[in-house]
Amino acid sequence: MSEATVDSTVDSSRRTWLITSCAMGGVGAAAVAVPFVSTFQPSERAKAAGAAIEVDVSAIPPGEKVVVEWRGKPVWVMRRTPEQLAALEKIEADLADPNSDRKAYPTPEYAKNRHRSIKPEILVAVGICTHLGCSPGDKLTPGPQPSLPDNWQGGFLCACHGSTFDVAGRVFKNKPAPDNLEIPPHYYTSETTVLIGEEKKA
Repeated sequence: MSEATVDSTVDSSRRTWLITSCAMGGVGAAAVAVPFVSTFQPSERAKAAGAAIEVDVSAIPPGEKVVVEWRGKPVWVMRRTPEQLAALEKIEADLADPNSDRKAYPTPEYAKNRHRSIKPEILVAVGICTHLGCSPGDKLTPGPQPSLPDNWQGGFLCACHGSTFDVAGRVFKNKPAPDNLEIPPHYYTSETTVLIGEEKKA
């Protein structure tokens, strides 16, 4: 066998070894990278601790709400009807804090309006009574009902101690709850998606 033949045999086996080593290294790198990249997604524990959550508001029918969890709290995302929005002005004299000026649960500037929201038809509020932490129930049908005034325009009733809130989460006068429902930080990432837990960066 000539010297040239021996050299080509050696080079060929080295080449095969290099290709195999590179391929195995690539597979190993991918195996390490996939779990690493997946850690970029917030875990359920992180979400409960305060990671922002997205909600598609286009799927909510008028007059209904969905409940999502943020920081361990129930957050209501409600699509109000034109009639519900019109009723907000009629009851302002009956409210304890119609302009959301109280400081116990500061209302973000972008929600300091009659409807307490960025988009008038969409309410985003923490569904926890500001009195002792119960969750108010829906009393969205207008008119006289047990535990509600005769001129009831629709809203929420906390069955624990009788606090009532309008469909903007504003508390009525002479009720145990000291403040309006909390409005969490939020902004719209698109026309139909709201991100709860963060405010829009300037």
